[in-house]
Amino acid sequence: MRDSLVSFYQLTPEHVLHAIESLGFACNGYQLALNSYENRVYQIGLDDGSFVVAKFYRPNRWTEQAILEEHHFTLELETLDIPVVPPLWVQKSTLHHFKGFLFSLYPLRAGRAPDLENKEHLQQLGRFIGRIHALGAEKPFEHRPTLNVHTFGDHAYDYLLDKKFIPSELEGAYEPLVEGLLDQIEAVFNDVQPDYIRLQGDAHPGNILWKSGLQGASGNPYILDFDDARMGPAIQDLWMFLSGDKPNMEASLGHLLKAYSEFYTFQTSELRLIEPLRTLRILHHAAWLAKRWEDPVFKYAFPWFNTQNYWQEHILTLKEQAALLHEEPLQWS
Repeated sequence: MRDSLVSFYQLTPEHVLHAIESLGFACNGYQLALNSYENRVYQIGLDDGSFVVAKFYRPNRWTEQAILEEHHFTLELETLDIPVVPPLWVQKSTLHHFKGFLFSLYPLRAGRAPDLENKEHLQQLGRFIGRIHALGAEKPFEHRPTLNVHTFGDHAYDYLLDKKFIPSELEGAYEPLVEGLLDQIEAVFNDVQPDYIRLQGDAHPGNILWKSGLQGASGNPYILDFDDARMGPAIQDLWMFLSGDKPNMEASLGHLLKAYSEFYTFQTSELRLIEPLRTLRILHHAAWLAKRWEDPVFKYAFPWFNTQNYWQEHILTLKEQAALLHEEPLQWS
């Protein structure tokens, strides 16, 4: 396990090109590292002037069955004309091996960030996410986890304490605060009893590319990166598109859900899960950084992590979330 991670940290441009050429592609030497921390992702130029995107998976994160399950989900969505970006079939597979690495190839897609103040953009997102969830509700994932208080909250809390990431002088504030938050969140989940369906899992503006329409039309999104696909409540794929004060969030929510509900029935009680899910994401993100802290890429990209100031601000943010958990949820009708 350790050796495979070290090799992953030291993945060289030559390894990347040789892996792609092993599938029969002729590379022209162009290689651009794309913005990805969990995996290693590169835009690769081919001799015919086209490009592919190569994704090398972080070892020991997903089983091969879990990766293939994600691939099959996106391929199924593509057959329904939902604008996801599934991996390419090459040599009768979407997942490939090269000298201990697992990798996949994707078509290159271009676009811009969505305009979340644009009513039409929100409605388009709502429609496509509703269609994703309609398919996602048909059957469960078999090899991917479920997003709940244990997988995103308890596991993060235990890891940070067990590995001594929380400074000793802050443990007295951190432990009772997080234990109280997790108890509150679990109580909300137990009360709401959401349906658990297959999700994109990490739906936020950074995973959306907007392709322009013709003659000034609004265009359509590409919904990217199903690497975090898992079982969870539908609101997980919606709440990260909401920002601003409460009236603004409710207005955006209205645009999303009106279009979403054309294709899948939204369980209104799940609105109570927005702040619990935000809190779990904050906890999970801190543990994610901690688990990757030996990766040189993380030390370079997140130099502020694991400092005294970081953990003080982390605790302050969690205190703010504790207050938000007691506020009335967003409304939609």
